[in-house]
Amino acid sequence: MSEPTNNNANSSEQASVSEFNTSRRILMGPGPSDVHPRVLKAMSTPLIGHLDPEFLMIMDDIKKMVQRCFQTKNDLTFVVSAPGSAGMETSLVNLLEPGDEALICIHGVFGNRLADVAERCGATVIKVESPWGESIDPNQVKDALQKCSPKIVAIVHAETSTGVLQPLDEIGKMTRDAGALFVVDAVTSFCGTELKVDEWGIDAIYSGSQKCLSAPPGLSPVSFSDRAVHAMEQRKTKVQSWFLDLSMVRNYWSGAKRAYHHTAPVSAMFAMREALRIVLEEGLENRFERHWTNHYLLMEGIEELGFKMLVKEGFRLPMLNSVLLPEGLDEASIRSILLNEYDIEVGAGLGALAGKIWRIGLMGESSSPNHINMLLSALKEITNR
Repeated sequence: MSEPTNNNANSSEQASVSEFNTSRRILMGPGPSDVHPRVLKAMSTPLIGHLDPEFLMIMDDIKKMVQRCFQTKNDLTFVVSAPGSAGMETSLVNLLEPGDEALICIHGVFGNRLADVAERCGATVIKVESPWGESIDPNQVKDALQKCSPKIVAIVHAETSTGVLQPLDEIGKMTRDAGALFVVDAVTSFCGTELKVDEWGIDAIYSGSQKCLSAPPGLSPVSFSDRAVHAMEQRKTKVQSWFLDLSMVRNYWSGAKRAYHHTAPVSAMFAMREALRIVLEEGLENRFERHWTNHYLLMEGIEELGFKMLVKEGFRLPMLNSVLLPEGLDEASIRSILLNEYDIEVGAGLGALAGKIWRIGLMGESSSPNHINMLLSALKEITNR
């Protein structure tokens, strides 16, 4: 005879896991940003299949809107079913083969990550570096291009670890003149400041869903020029990643007959579509202006409290503000007070800037005078204790 089941014990064990309710945070860090209620509502839409004709129409809508936000006509424009780091890998693993040369510009954490991924692809990496908090000087790139023949030149447009906005036009022209492909990290800048893929000659670009787009984390908009597609088609070796191999993924996003590749994150795609609709309803130029206006509002208020901007004027990101704290303030303890007592999240420094700066995000839905005033008011109360 089998032992009787102890239903009371099972019930007690199940009941020990309580309902999960997070605190209502004010997100002013390096990402994620606050999400519009319409986007949250879209995520709660009942699921449909990832090959359902209605879902394929949603994918088409997303593709068209991503093209508009990237300001490109590139046909190979879509959303990778993974976060921005996967967008980076998608770009590099498809364009680089063992033995290729890759010129990587590094002025923060994510430039270093580009170099790491390129090396993992078997490429020979040539580095052009600037101190953290400064932009890459085009003359550095010019000098490097005279000494090598890279297949790609890769650079971070908005370096999230430092708050630097990197000018791209001049470096892009040099890259084209050298016959190389121009690869750009736009994880933080997409939908927050000017980004002209076609006009600036960008061949491969990737972003993330959780920054200025203000969608949940987990998706990466990408776009590839005809030049980049041609380079992929001329490969002599297989792409090292099955999941990110665009020779297969692209057939899921285009064509009369969509080829199954993976089960897309349906609810996240619902959210992406609605977030893109909100961006285009506001208008790109209006959205860019809003980010800049709020950047200056924050800068004025934070400097009155004794904070200093890390990056010199003219090279500052409007959506990610790196600030040096006044002498004598413990950055970690004040960040903790902001989070635990005021429900305001700001970001710590990364890498060489860890413990030295804050990274204050004004991204998408988090870019508002109300967010700024809440932060400034909280800081005044804390520093006057």
